[in-house]
Amino acid sequence: MLLYMSNSRSQSTSTPLHSVSVAGVVVREDGRVLAIRRADNGTWEPPGGVLERDETVEDGVRREVYEETGVKVRVDRLTGVYKNMALGVVALVFRCTPESGHEHPTDEATAVEWLAPDQVTATMGEVYAVRITDALTGGAPQVRAHDGHRLTG
Repeated sequence: MLLYMSNSRSQSTSTPLHSVSVAGVVVREDGRVLAIRRADNGTWEPPGGVLERDETVEDGVRREVYEETGVKVRVDRLTGVYKNMALGVVALVFRCTPESGHEHPTDEATAVEWLAPDQVTATMGEVYAVRITDALTGGAPQVRAHDGHRLTG
């Protein structure tokens, strides 16, 4: 759902607002990555969610990963910016290192697993698998657009 803010000078002009989400690609020493199966739709994704208004981006990543998996992380670096063109959601994805805790299912994740990199594309849809691939390849952060299912740009 897109939200609109009215322009105070003219009620006929509006500016669409975007939702900002954050996600953590948590990579263990053995190269496996943390993935969740979402409780609301059953898809496999890196842990993440909507950034709260009163928190920093890094705090949001740490909070979302912990809430969804039970794993506390160190946020290492931005690896990509992804926009869902259909919904107006901008996702900031960060590579993270696990620090403590033990993975377990939560209210938001019916399953939590450490996947080998070659399992990612077989388990996740394209728009989530690419986030992990981008985080594992290193280099400059990627900027990509998608329609919710497929990359568009």
